[in-house]
Amino acid sequence: MINIIDKHNCCGCAACSNSCPKHCITMKADEEGFLYPSVEIGLCVDCGLCEKVCPFNAELESHQPQSVYAAINPNETERLQSSSGGIFSMLMRKIIEAGGVVYGAAFDDNWNVHHIAIESIADMSKLQGSKYVQSSICDTYIHVKQNLQTGRQVLFSGTACQVAGLKKFLRKEYDNLLTVDVICHGTPSPMVWQDYIKTIWQPKGADAGENTVLLSLNENPSIEGISFRDKKLGWRKYGFVVRYSDDQRKSEKFGLSSVEAKSEIWESLHDNVYMQGFLNNLYLRPSCHHCRVKSGRCESDITLGDFWGVWDVCPDLNDDKGISLVLVNSSKGEDVLASINALLYDINYKDALKCNPCLERSVQETKYRKMFWSSYSSDTVTDNIRNVVKAMRPSFTRKLYGLIMFFVSKIYHSFVPKRT
Repeated sequence: MINIIDKHNCCGCAACSNSCPKHCITMKADEEGFLYPSVEIGLCVDCGLCEKVCPFNAELESHQPQSVYAAINPNETERLQSSSGGIFSMLMRKIIEAGGVVYGAAFDDNWNVHHIAIESIADMSKLQGSKYVQSSICDTYIHVKQNLQTGRQVLFSGTACQVAGLKKFLRKEYDNLLTVDVICHGTPSPMVWQDYIKTIWQPKGADAGENTVLLSLNENPSIEGISFRDKKLGWRKYGFVVRYSDDQRKSEKFGLSSVEAKSEIWESLHDNVYMQGFLNNLYLRPSCHHCRVKSGRCESDITLGDFWGVWDVCPDLNDDKGISLVLVNSSKGEDVLASINALLYDINYKDALKCNPCLERSVQETKYRKMFWSSYSSDTVTDNIRNVVKAMRPSFTRKLYGLIMFFVSKIYHSFVPKRT
């Protein structure tokens, strides 16, 4: 049976719980909010299937992509609503118009992130946009298999480990399945995300240090939408935004005017505390620091991400509205991409890799991660993040020393002749 001793060895893909014939495996959150399999031993028949489908129990081979593109959705509206170049929207539309179903990460009513299925163009917005929280798979793989067996076209999107989990769960190839993974920095804790969301609103007049966090989002002003990658100031200067709607009862309770109650919170990625904790790797899943499915190992048909560095490789394309980096890993992926009429520009893989190292390398586990979790409290999550991020910054003395050593090195090398 599956038994996770070292948490670096579990990505939370839920292939084990989806495959268990006795339904004796459930995914339960640990003290950091990440889901891990829990086996009800009394029901387990020790069939070993859960271990066979675990992508971390297999030696997966690395693969370089068949082709690489800078890509743009010619539909300006869809492109601007997307995190990068809007290619995923075009892939969704292709499958839905063929009568298929699309699976991907979406917010629920309480702003948790789960995988859901959509079957209409009107629901595409639910899956658009990056969500920097680990998505719960639940029983998605089971439903994917059921749809595949009926012959429906299926598009499954997720992180590389989720795609790898689905592939291992299915245990065979399906011609009617298109898999798309995203270039992944790492998946943050759902618990940290939920604790952060609860701190966004405080009743007016409350002291900054006073615990005024409400237990339910239903008590807060109504949140209409959340975007981790708002392009108001452009693609490169994206921001985190929370949009909310007017509710007279809640406006009065929180002392908000009608104008305030129809407003939004917008912060740059450098100012938003949650994004800073995420980008500084304070609360990523342990397995993300030792990811085993990078470098094409998940065997997806298409890999999507932002084409960071496009301003050096293809400066003429850089209009700051978002450019997708598309890596095609199979002939099926190539055929589908060719059919959606995206604007495609051939790119060398090495050029794509320069500013997208997460294609091949995991982010390093920082020593400050332990510092963050040792002081963690759901009531003071924003203070916890700020304090640790501040501790990570070099002191004035260290900065001055580094500057001095830089100039000393420059002066030294200006006098010392180069070796021939």
